[in-house]
Amino acid sequence: MRAIPLFAALVFLFLYDTAIPAADLSSYAFVNDDGTLRVRNQTVHLYGIIIPALDQGCAGAVRPVECAPRDAALALKFKVGVNFVDCAIKERKPDSSVTAVCTVNDQDLAAWLVQQGWAAAAPNAPPEYDVLEKIARRRGVGMWAAQPGHWPAR
Repeated sequence: MRAIPLFAALVFLFLYDTAIPAADLSSYAFVNDDGTLRVRNQTVHLYGIIIPALDQGCAGAVRPVECAPRDAALALKFKVGVNFVDCAIKERKPDSSVTAVCTVNDQDLAAWLVQQGWAAAAPNAPPEYDVLEKIARRRGVGMWAAQPGHWPAR
């Protein structure tokens, strides 16, 4: 009689384990000035976005947009706070950094940055990032607030 509950428990654990994918990296994160994360001593670039370099002036005629929103890294620091970051690695780079989809409290950090106007959707981005970027541009938030109407349409 005890074999059936044990078997059921093992089946449940197996199904539960496969239903929820484990993150490749999961820990507290530090946000670097360039908008990358440092998770478990690993540099992580957020997948699907372009965070403009800090030393560039705004230039809306180029794609990706080049701008100097020092607030991008600061916004990401506030969003991450003291929460655990879960990252699913998409690519390993030769310099030993990785590109990953990272979440905090189940919210996609890259999508959040695009929605707030602090990042642009990369050419390989999921389609929803393009939509979020268009909305941020229209609302004139983040880097899109610098010169309303100056940025090229997508």
